[in-house]
Amino acid sequence: MTEILKSFLDENGVLTAYPAKRKMKLYALMYLAGKIEADRIYSEKEINELLNRWHSFNDPATLRRELFTHRFITRTPDGTKYSLEKVQPTIEELEKRYG
Repeated sequence: MTEILKSFLDENGVLTAYPAKRKMKLYALMYLAGKIEADRIYSEKEINELLNRWHSFNDPATLRRELFTHRFITRTPDGTKYSLEKVQPTIEELEKRYG
C-alpha cells in the first residue's frame, strides 16, 4: 500500500495530500483505515487525533466522513462513537461501487 501511495506519503508514512483521483483516494482511505485499531471504540476527538497523526493537511473531518461513507468505519447514530468496520471493503468492491 505504501508503494502505491509513495508520492502522497512523507518519510514517516504521513499522508501529505488527499489524492484527487478516486482510485488513489480509496487507497489513501484503506491506508488510514489500517491505522485504526480493531475492536476499539473511539470518541470523535480520539478518531480525529488518530487521523491527525497520519495526515498533514489538517482535515480530519473530511477523512472521517470519507472513511464512514466508504464503509471503513462505522459510527453511532449521534456521531459520537466510531469503530473500524469488522469487514473492510476491498479495492475491487470499492471500484465496482464507485468506479
